Amino acid sequence: MIDSPVLSTVDWERPGKQFGHLQLPASTNAGGWSNPFIPGVCVRNGDGPTALVIGGVHGDEPEGQVAAFNLAREVRPEDVRGRLIILPCMSPDASRAYTRLSPTGVDFNRSFPGSPTGPPDRLLADYVTRALFPLADAVLDVHSGGRSSLHLPWSEMHWVEDRAQRRAMVDAMLAFGTPYHVIYIDIGGTGLLVGEAERQGKVTIGTELGGGGYTTAEIHRMAAFGVRNFLRHVGVLAGPVETRAARGLPDGVILKAVDRDDYTLAPESGLFEALVMLGEPVRKGQAVGRIHFIERPERIPVDVTAQSAGTVCVVRAIATTRQGDCVAVVGQRCSRDELL
Repeated sequence: MIDSPVLSTVDWERPGKQFGHLQLPASTNAGGWSNPFIPGVCVRNGDGPTALVIGGVHGDEPEGQVAAFNLAREVRPEDVRGRLIILPCMSPDASRAYTRLSPTGVDFNRSFPGSPTGPPDRLLADYVTRALFPLADAVLDVHSGGRSSLHLPWSEMHWVEDRAQRRAMVDAMLAFGTPYHVIYIDIGGTGLLVGEAERQGKVTIGTELGGGGYTTAEIHRMAAFGVRNFLRHVGVLAGPVETRAARGLPDGVILKAVDRDDYTLAPESGLFEALVMLGEPVRKGQAVGRIHFIERPERIPVDVTAQSAGTVCVVRAIATTRQGDCVAVVGQRCSRDELL
C-alpha cells in the first residue's frame, strides 16, 4: 500500500463485505488532533474487475450520496463479481452544511491529483489518486446541479483521445440509462476527480441529476437504477444490463457541449430571470435570460444571449447572480457513432 498520512480501516484486498472509514489528519478550531472520517465500503467476491462508486464530492448534491448509501447497505458479496468500492460521501462537512464547498471554502473537485502533504482535501485526493484509482477498472462519480443549477438528468463524460477508452466510456455512459447523455468540458478550472481517473486510463463517467436544491423521488429512482446498471455493464454486479428500450423508454438523447460558447456567462451582476426552459431549443443570439439591477429599478434589464444554437441543458437556479456566473448551457445533438 502507498505511503500516505491517510489511514484506511478498510482492507481493500480482503474478501467479503466491510464497512469502515478513511481517517484524515486535520486541525480545527475545535480540535488540534482531529481526524475526520470519510465513509468507505468494500465488497469483494472472487476474480473480476473493480469498480469505484463515488458520491458527495459536493455537499449540496445528495443524489449520489443516497444512491451510494443504499447500494452499500443492500449489496451482498454474492452479488459481486470482483470488487466494488463505495465512497458514499467524500465531503461530509459540506454535506452536513448542504453547501457545494466545505465550510473552509474548499472545492474537493478541484483538489486532484492531490499531495501527500498539505491540507486535508489534498491528502484525501492523493490517497484516492494513488491508492484507489490504480485498483479500479471503472469509476463512477455521481453529481447533480446542487443548489445553483437546474440540469436535465444526464450521465456524462469528457472526450478522451484514446479511442478504446472513449468507446468504453461512451457505452458505460449510455448504460446508466438517463434520458440524456452529455459530452462536456470543464470551464471552472483544473483538478477534477474524473480528470485524474481518465488520465490513468479508467472507464470514467459522471452524472448531473437535476439540481436546484431539491431532489425528487423520480431522480432518486433514476440514480439507484443507473448506478446498478452501470455496475452490471462493467461486470462487477451480477445480472443483465437493462436497456431503455427494454424498459419501454425512448433512447437517450446525446448532447455535446464542448465549446466555451456553449456556456453562457452573466455579463453583469444582478438578479437573473430565466427566459428558457430545460430541453428547449435555442438559436444563437437568442436571449436565454436577463439581469435585473436591484439598486437601479429604472435601469432596463440586460439580456443574456446564447452564443451557440442547440438544446438548453442547464439553467441557473439561483436568481442572485454575479458577473461571470454560468446561467445556461446549450448542447448540440449527436449520435453514438459520431463519438466513436
